[in-house]
Amino acid sequence: MAKDLSPSTHPLTPPLTEEEWHFWLRLLRSRRVGIATFFRLMEEHGSAEHALEALPQIAADAGVKNYQPCDEKTVRDELHRAKLARATPIAIGSAQYPPILAEIPDPPPILWCTGDICLLQKKPIAVVGARNASSLGTRMAKKLAKDLGAHDFTITSGLARGVDTAAHVAALETGTIAVMAGGVDVIYPKENTVLAQEIEEKGLLISEMPVGTVPQARHFPNRNRIISGLARATIVVEAAAKSGSLITARTALDQGRDVLSVPGHPFDARASGCNMLIRDGAMLVRGAQDVIDALEEPPVEKKVMKTKTKSPAIAPNTAVLHAQILDRLGPSPIAEDQLIRDLGAPASTVSPEISALELDGKIQRQPGGLLSRMVDA
Repeated sequence: MAKDLSPSTHPLTPPLTEEEWHFWLRLLRSRRVGIATFFRLMEEHGSAEHALEALPQIAADAGVKNYQPCDEKTVRDELHRAKLARATPIAIGSAQYPPILAEIPDPPPILWCTGDICLLQKKPIAVVGARNASSLGTRMAKKLAKDLGAHDFTITSGLARGVDTAAHVAALETGTIAVMAGGVDVIYPKENTVLAQEIEEKGLLISEMPVGTVPQARHFPNRNRIISGLARATIVVEAAAKSGSLITARTALDQGRDVLSVPGHPFDARASGCNMLIRDGAMLVRGAQDVIDALEEPPVEKKVMKTKTKSPAIAPNTAVLHAQILDRLGPSPIAEDQLIRDLGAPASTVSPEISALELDGKIQRQPGGLLSRMVDA
């Protein structure tokens, strides 16, 4: 019911006093006040206090009878639970609020945090993927997170099973942020309770939800927008064709961020979403250096990749490269790096086309990363 007025267009003065914090929380927790409405009301009325005073009449004009904003007791209870959980609130517009998150269309007005808040100001990159990740998938997530952490990136993920867990564990020593679907004190899944404690000690737990909130299914898409919103790029390691990780990837694209994907075997359902992303223009990732190189590309090139939604027709030079790849392959498998050397072309050019031919069923990947041409290709 409200037009989205993002803070990048309408900067807010964050609450500075305890009374202002109460007004902000009361407005944000009031019935029928979503994020877009919160920003619209703050813009129209100048402060949360004045917006709260106007809410009953606004509701009446919309046909809602006997409307009451969130009461003071509810906010006091939330702040008390936060104190017990050692959670700190960060409001949009403050120096501690991550500027990259403030750029998305629907940034959370308030983040609850436990741990090292300074991580919000470092170079963030998201690593997400399947909960039922394969052994190779978890190994890849760990390797990416560890190597990117060594290059001063902060690894952001959602504390889920599988890929998320592997990425958090590998980045504990270099910096990791876990975005929670419920309150920062409600760990889900329970099996990650110890990991969450370690992240609180060495990294950062954050959530837009009130402390004590038990996560529901509807909370996870909202959580995902924060994961991608905090990051310069989102890497998908394993994802089925219909999965939460693909929702995160689409959200990242909607936010104008880069999406990168680790390819997988066409017969593995856990790789179908990743392969689809690559088909539709996502950068193929073989290791941390691919990610670093992608983030260093000129903005114009990255924008083309992000807005690409359909597989383009094969360009003439691509068709030539496909023919050259197939000409050099036979039934006997050879190493991929040997093939690339034989072609004399950059790996960044050849590898995506190898994957494309593999998805088309013209190339078969053998154990050990060896490649061979399908007999009927």
